[in-house]
Amino acid sequence: MDVFEAIKERRSVRAYTGEEVSDEDVERLIEAARWAPSAGNTQPWAFVVVKDVETRRKLSSATQQTLIKEASVAIVVCADAARSSRVYGSRGEKLYSIQDTAAATQNILLAAQELGLATCWVGAFRENEVAKAVKVPRNLRPVAMVAVGYPAERPATPRKRSFNEIVHYGTF
Repeated sequence: MDVFEAIKERRSVRAYTGEEVSDEDVERLIEAARWAPSAGNTQPWAFVVVKDVETRRKLSSATQQTLIKEASVAIVVCADAARSSRVYGSRGEKLYSIQDTAAATQNILLAAQELGLATCWVGAFRENEVAKAVKVPRNLRPVAMVAVGYPAERPATPRKRSFNEIVHYGTF
Protein backbone atom coordinates (compact mmCIF):
# COMPACT_ATOMS: atom_id res chain seq x y z
CA MET A 1 0.00 0.00 0.00
CA ASP A 2 1.20 3.47 -0.85
CA VAL A 3 1.88 5.59 2.26
CA PHE A 4 -0.37 8.40 1.00
CA GLU A 5 -3.17 5.88 0.49
CA ALA A 6 -2.65 4.53 4.03
CA ILE A 7 -2.80 8.06 5.45
CA LYS A 8 -6.04 8.86 3.64
CA GLU A 9 -7.71 5.48 4.25
CA ARG A 10 -6.92 5.18 7.97
CA ARG A 11 -9.90 5.74 10.27
CA SER A 12 -10.52 5.73 14.01
CA VAL A 13 -12.48 2.52 14.39
CA ARG A 14 -14.52 1.99 17.55
CA ALA A 15 -16.15 -1.39 16.78
CA TYR A 16 -14.22 -4.64 16.35
CA THR A 17 -15.09 -8.18 15.25
CA GLY A 18 -13.37 -9.93 18.15
CA GLU A 19 -11.06 -11.86 15.82
CA GLU A 20 -7.62 -12.29 17.39
CA VAL A 21 -4.70 -10.25 16.11
CA SER A 22 -1.64 -12.47 15.66
CA ASP A 23 1.48 -12.01 17.77
CA GLU A 24 3.40 -11.57 14.52
CA ASP A 25 1.21 -8.61 13.50
CA VAL A 26 1.53 -7.04 16.96
CA GLU A 27 5.31 -7.36 16.73
CA ARG A 28 5.20 -5.69 13.32
CA LEU A 29 3.26 -2.78 14.83
CA ILE A 30 5.82 -2.35 17.59
CA GLU A 31 8.64 -2.63 15.06
CA ALA A 32 7.03 0.21 13.07
CA ALA A 33 6.80 2.28 16.26
CA ARG A 34 10.44 1.56 17.05
CA TRP A 35 11.46 3.20 13.78
CA ALA A 36 9.73 6.50 14.51
CA PRO A 37 11.91 9.60 14.59
CA SER A 38 12.85 11.04 17.97
CA ALA A 39 14.72 14.13 19.12
CA GLY A 40 18.40 13.29 19.19
CA ASN A 41 17.47 9.63 18.60
CA THR A 42 16.61 9.38 22.31
CA GLN A 43 13.76 6.92 21.62
CA PRO A 44 11.92 7.80 24.85
CA TRP A 45 9.20 5.19 24.47
CA ALA A 46 8.06 1.93 25.95
CA PHE A 47 5.05 -0.12 24.90
CA VAL A 48 2.81 -2.40 26.93
CA VAL A 49 0.93 -4.86 24.72
CA VAL A 50 -2.26 -6.00 26.43
CA LYS A 51 -4.23 -8.99 25.18
CA ASP A 52 -5.64 -10.10 28.53
CA VAL A 53 -9.38 -9.38 28.71
CA GLU A 54 -9.42 -8.42 32.39
CA THR A 55 -6.59 -5.92 31.98
CA ARG A 56 -8.29 -4.47 28.89
CA ARG A 57 -11.43 -4.04 31.01
CA LYS A 58 -9.41 -2.04 33.54
CA LEU A 59 -7.96 0.10 30.75
CA SER A 60 -11.42 0.57 29.29
CA SER A 61 -12.70 1.70 32.68
CA ALA A 62 -9.91 4.28 32.83
CA THR A 63 -11.09 5.71 29.49
CA GLN A 64 -14.83 5.39 30.04
CA GLN A 65 -14.94 3.96 26.50
CA THR A 66 -15.77 0.36 25.61
CA LEU A 67 -13.55 0.15 22.54
CA ILE A 68 -10.41 -0.79 24.50
CA LYS A 69 -12.02 -3.95 25.89
CA GLU A 70 -13.69 -4.79 22.56
CA ALA A 71 -10.47 -4.65 20.54
CA SER A 72 -8.25 -7.75 20.51
CA VAL A 73 -5.22 -5.78 21.66
CA ALA A 74 -4.53 -2.56 23.50
CA ILE A 75 -1.12 -0.97 23.24
CA VAL A 76 -0.23 1.45 26.03
CA VAL A 77 2.36 3.92 24.77
CA CYS A 78 4.57 5.31 27.53
CA ALA A 79 6.99 8.22 27.53
CA ASP A 80 10.29 8.29 29.39
CA ALA A 81 10.59 12.03 29.95
CA ALA A 82 13.89 11.67 31.83
CA ARG A 83 15.44 10.02 28.78
CA SER A 84 14.58 13.10 26.69
CA SER A 85 15.55 15.57 29.41
CA ARG A 86 19.10 14.18 29.70
CA VAL A 87 19.84 15.70 26.31
CA TYR A 88 17.31 18.53 26.05
CA GLY A 89 16.48 19.58 29.60
CA SER A 90 12.95 20.72 30.40
CA ARG A 91 12.01 21.08 26.72
CA GLY A 92 12.89 17.42 26.19
CA GLU A 93 10.97 16.42 29.29
CA LYS A 94 7.81 18.41 28.60
CA LEU A 95 7.68 18.48 24.80
CA TYR A 96 10.03 16.18 22.91
CA SER A 97 9.13 13.04 24.86
CA ILE A 98 5.47 13.65 23.97
CA GLN A 99 6.18 14.49 20.32
CA ASP A 100 8.37 11.43 19.96
CA THR A 101 5.81 9.03 21.42
CA ALA A 102 3.16 10.65 19.20
CA ALA A 103 5.29 9.85 16.15
CA ALA A 104 5.66 6.25 17.34
CA THR A 105 1.90 6.04 17.86
CA GLN A 106 1.22 7.32 14.34
CA ASN A 107 3.56 4.67 12.97
CA ILE A 108 1.48 2.02 14.76
CA LEU A 109 -1.70 3.39 13.16
CA LEU A 110 -0.23 3.42 9.65
CA ALA A 111 1.35 -0.03 9.98
CA ALA A 112 -1.99 -1.40 11.19
CA GLN A 113 -3.69 0.09 8.13
CA GLU A 114 -1.18 -1.69 5.92
CA LEU A 115 -1.89 -4.99 7.71
CA GLY A 116 -5.66 -4.66 7.32
CA LEU A 117 -6.14 -3.95 11.01
CA ALA A 118 -8.26 -1.23 12.55
CA THR A 119 -7.13 1.12 15.30
CA CYS A 120 -8.24 3.97 17.48
CA TRP A 121 -5.81 6.31 19.22
CA VAL A 122 -7.08 7.01 22.73
CA GLY A 123 -5.67 9.97 24.62
CA ALA A 124 -8.45 10.66 27.10
CA PHE A 125 -7.90 8.46 30.15
CA ARG A 126 -7.07 8.59 33.83
CA GLU A 127 -3.30 8.20 33.75
CA ASN A 128 -2.92 6.76 37.25
CA GLU A 129 -5.48 4.02 36.58
CA VAL A 130 -3.77 3.04 33.33
CA ALA A 131 -0.35 3.03 34.99
CA LYS A 132 -1.66 0.83 37.81
CA ALA A 133 -3.47 -1.57 35.46
CA VAL A 134 -0.33 -2.37 33.47
CA LYS A 135 2.23 -1.73 36.26
CA VAL A 136 4.01 1.13 34.52
CA PRO A 137 7.22 2.03 36.41
CA ARG A 138 7.20 5.44 38.12
CA ASN A 139 9.78 6.88 35.71
CA LEU A 140 7.41 6.34 32.76
CA ARG A 141 4.16 8.05 31.85
CA PRO A 142 1.31 6.50 29.84
CA VAL A 143 0.55 9.08 27.15
CA ALA A 144 -1.60 7.16 24.65
CA MET A 145 -3.41 3.90 24.11
CA VAL A 146 -4.12 2.27 20.78
CA ALA A 147 -6.99 -0.17 20.37
CA VAL A 148 -6.13 -2.75 17.69
CA GLY A 149 -8.39 -5.29 16.05
CA TYR A 150 -10.31 -6.22 12.95
CA PRO A 151 -12.94 -3.65 11.96
CA ALA A 152 -16.63 -4.29 12.48
CA GLU A 153 -17.41 -0.92 10.91
CA ARG A 154 -16.09 1.40 8.23
CA PRO A 155 -16.41 4.98 9.44
CA ALA A 156 -17.17 7.64 6.86
CA THR A 157 -14.42 9.85 5.55
CA PRO A 158 -14.12 12.80 7.92
CA ARG A 159 -14.28 16.36 6.67
CA LYS A 160 -10.84 17.92 6.51
CA ARG A 161 -10.05 21.61 6.41
CA SER A 162 -8.94 22.80 3.00
CA PHE A 163 -5.30 23.21 2.09
CA ASN A 164 -5.72 26.99 1.79
CA GLU A 165 -7.21 27.20 5.30
CA ILE A 166 -4.15 25.69 6.95
CA VAL A 167 -1.08 26.64 4.89
CA HIS A 168 0.83 29.90 5.12
CA TYR A 169 4.02 30.58 3.23
CA GLY A 170 6.83 32.69 4.67
CA THR A 171 4.73 34.26 7.40
CA PHE A 172 1.35 33.67 8.91
